[in-house]
Order: sequence, then C-alpha cells, then structure tokens
Amino acid sequence: MKDRSEQQRNGTHTPHSAPATAPGHAVRGRVEVVATPIGNLADLSPRARESLQRADVVAAEDTRRTSQLLAAFGIERPIVSLHTHNERARSADLLARLAEGVTIALVSDAGTPVLSDPGFELVRSAAAAGHEIVAIPGPTAIAAALAISGLPAERFCFEGFLPARPRERRARLAELAQEPRAMVFFEGPHRLVEALADLAAAFGAEREAIVARELTKAFETVYR
Repeated sequence: MKDRSEQQRNGTHTPHSAPATAPGHAVRGRVEVVATPIGNLADLSPRARESLQRADVVAAEDTRRTSQLLAAFGIERPIVSLHTHNERARSADLLARLAEGVTIALVSDAGTPVLSDPGFELVRSAAAAGHEIVAIPGPTAIAAALAISGLPAERFCFEGFLPARPRERRARLAELAQEPRAMVFFEGPHRLVEALADLAAAFGAEREAIVARELTKAFETVYR
C-alpha cells in the first residue's frame, strides 16, 4: 500500500475518493460538473467518461444531445433534463436525490456547464446543503478561442451572450468600451453581423478582434 502523499506525488491517488469530513457533517451526495466536447468527440477525457459511466443520474441541458453523446461511447445511464426553463424546480428534485446519497453528473450541450449554461442553481443549492461538488474539467469554447486568438490573453473577462435587443446590446457595449482586457463573447450566427457592427462602433476600428466558429470541428474557422 502507498500512503496518500506518495499516491499524490505519483498521480496514482483515486480522483473520486470522498474527502474527509468533520464529525456530524457527512457528505451525503455528489455533483460532478462534467465538461463534454464542444464538437470533436475525441475530446471527451477518460475521467469524464468514467464519471458518466458511474453516475446514478445524468442531468443534461438537452437530453437528446446527451443521449447521442452517451450512445457514442456505449454508456447507458438515466438522464433528466436541466435547462433554463426548469432549472429551479428540477434542482429541488435533484437536491432531494442527493440527500439519498446519489451521484449526479451535470453536463451541458457542449463544453463546461454553468458557464453561460444551466447548472448554477443545482451547484449552489447542493453546495449550501453540504454535498460534494467536483469538477471534471475539459473542453470550453472560452479557453479554446483565447488560445488561438493571437490576442494578449494574460488577463481577460468573459461576458457571455450580449443582450439580444439592439438598444440594450449597445448600452452594454458602451459600459465595456474602456475595458482594457481581452473580452470573450458568445453570439448566435443570426445576430453576428449586427453584433460585430455594434462592437466596432463601441470599441473603435483600432481594436483587434477575432470570430471563432465551429471550434474543434471539421470546418473550424477563425476570422481575424
């Protein structure tokens, strides 16, 4: 047998073993926040695959997409939906299951959950109730885009999706006009052209920018 310190040095410790807890405060359930591929299925990590195989239930933003992902790896697990429109009520249901000691794998449609995706209510309420929250890190479009941008990214801020309405979007950009750090935005293809025009108007023609689309997929493209 190896002691814990030797296991940690050699990278052989069991990554999913429950941590020690104070007397009278046992961790009853476990939420594993699992990053899934943003396009290329080969990017699913071995640890993420193990998490999905072991979970008592998978909480998914879109059950159809997650079913396809699980099927691609030969995984069969119960799946429940956890999306923008049912997150508060479904989180309460899942919290009750955590109290029974289950392990829930939380996934979004692609990338890392909670980052402009559902999952915040579940993670927050589970943590408040004393359950274990574990990150199973992996793909995220935020880091992928920054890494290939060619822009200074030692310091950056993530702004998520801009407001859909033009007036609100322009007001938000006006607030960010003097932000010196690299900024990352999400935007849908149907609003991209008008959003870029508003960005240029707010930040000026001298500000560098890229548009990254279809990251990790066959038609990945970066416009600079």
